[in-house]
Amino acid sequence: MSVSRGSSLFLLPATLLSASGFVLFALENRLLGFSMLIAAILGALLVSRGLAKDLALVAFGLTVMSLIPVTTDISTGHMLEMGAAMIAAVAVPYAVSRWVYRDHAVRFPVLTGQRWTRAEKMYLWVVPPLGYVMLGYYMVSTGVYRNWPAVSDPEGIIRLFIGTNGLGIWDELFFICTAFTLLRRHLPEWQANLLQAVLFTSFLWELGFEAWGPLFIFPFALLQARLFTITKSLSYIVSVHLLFDFVLFLVLLQVHNSGWWDAFGF
Repeated sequence: MSVSRGSSLFLLPATLLSASGFVLFALENRLLGFSMLIAAILGALLVSRGLAKDLALVAFGLTVMSLIPVTTDISTGHMLEMGAAMIAAVAVPYAVSRWVYRDHAVRFPVLTGQRWTRAEKMYLWVVPPLGYVMLGYYMVSTGVYRNWPAVSDPEGIIRLFIGTNGLGIWDELFFICTAFTLLRRHLPEWQANLLQAVLFTSFLWELGFEAWGPLFIFPFALLQARLFTITKSLSYIVSVHLLFDFVLFLVLLQVHNSGWWDAFGF
């Protein structure tokens, strides 16, 4: 069956794969989630071999991450376990895309040679104060800051810093540079963006961004993919994400150690 790129038939298996991420991470139902992943790939085979190959790469990353506890535990054992899974979830799709498929669709453009515009630079200045107010109110009003460990000793603070920032970098490597990029090969940009944002948001929900967290995480995921499309720069979207993560790190230290939340009247 010959189906043109962008057909609605491409959207069906891709949507099923995206929905499987919600089931695996937000609902934590592995049996149903894995069944949906398999169905998505088999359905894609009926439409396009290329689509099936690309969905399989995304499915691999989702599977790897769903097999470990996605939590904010910063113990050595858990950080090593999550770190190994995160590396595999990104490195294997990259390696397969480059050396097995030989299309090199998955890329991590750092030194692009393209200068950031004035608007892009200004946005970097807006991110910290905006993030501080938004994350501060969110963490305090919902109490979700308790999903992160309370640390006050130097070693704990360093571990928290590494954990929050390392995960932020991985989010961009997998959800944007891998999932979004592969989906965009077969779907219009807006469809690929919506589907990756569902994956992005579902994963962070399991990590601890519960309550009304998806109301700002989903738009953030959409914006990150759009910025990547415009700038074609991993460096830029990682810079944006790390600014948010640094603010998250500071907020967590404050709410756990200082009584700062009293300023919000809670």
